[in-house]
Amino acid sequence: MTVMLIAVFVLIFCLVLAATKVGFQFVDARQKKQMIDRLHVAAGEPVMEVSNLLREVDVDKPDGLMARFKAFRVARHAQQQIQQAGLNWSATHMLMAMGLLCIPGLGLGAVIGFLGNRVITAIVLAVLFGIVPWVYVRKKRKKRLDTLEEQFPEALDFLSRSMRAGHAFTITLQMVGEELADPLGQEFRTLFNEQNLGATLEAALRNFAERVPLLDVRFFTSSVLLQKQTGGNLAEILTRLAYVIRERFRLKGQVRAASAHGRLTATILTVLPIATMLGMLLVAPGYLQGMAADPDGKWLIGASIAAQFIGYYFIRKIITIKV
Repeated sequence: MTVMLIAVFVLIFCLVLAATKVGFQFVDARQKKQMIDRLHVAAGEPVMEVSNLLREVDVDKPDGLMARFKAFRVARHAQQQIQQAGLNWSATHMLMAMGLLCIPGLGLGAVIGFLGNRVITAIVLAVLFGIVPWVYVRKKRKKRLDTLEEQFPEALDFLSRSMRAGHAFTITLQMVGEELADPLGQEFRTLFNEQNLGATLEAALRNFAERVPLLDVRFFTSSVLLQKQTGGNLAEILTRLAYVIRERFRLKGQVRAASAHGRLTATILTVLPIATMLGMLLVAPGYLQGMAADPDGKWLIGASIAAQFIGYYFIRKIITIKV
């Protein structure tokens, strides 16, 4: 058993080192590409072609083994998530933190072994410890995107009023960035700076849509680009778009109030088995330990944990109503 634990530890440690190395290579490649793009912008050359912003199209499609390798894009995806969360991390630092947190999980699982098998316990705890930075980034990202979505109708109204007052669209972007609070003000300042430093409006808007992956932002960028090509009253379009967003917020509030009972039920059904288990461990310490020592009891414990996760997943799918 000791040899098996050492082999598993060495294997996972090697995988962590390999993932860290791959992360470094991806980040270096991304930084080189950003520098080349900036040089192209400074030279007045187009950086990218803008297509339909409501649908992402990957123009660069490698084939063979490189296509399978690039399909993962771990570092690039992680860097996008970190940027959208508003954190000053890098993808390499997050991947290294995830790898380092796997080590105490392995050690704790090798010592305790509460799942009946120390190897399985070590692997499970290593995974749980390792995903902590990723879960934190996802929560920060969701909170920031929710704030951006709440601020966006106000920004559209500001743009509409400024354009009706006779200001140019680019000057209006600068005014929005200065007047609105962060995080949306910061994004509009970045949008204006990119366009002011030589990037085309299409490229700046596309980068804005990538930094703020909201459907409302894609409607906004598509409306601006369409108005630039065909003409029309952009101020009126932005006013109507702000009205639609506010109506959707109102509908979301009604749906959230209607699903409050289901969310409370989901919370109780999820917490109740865990609370019951902890209470039995305190009241009758030897009751569950006997079940964990039995070979069939181990399978029952594992099946109950899996059923708990599956039940929580389906309850969340039922009570989550997309508007």
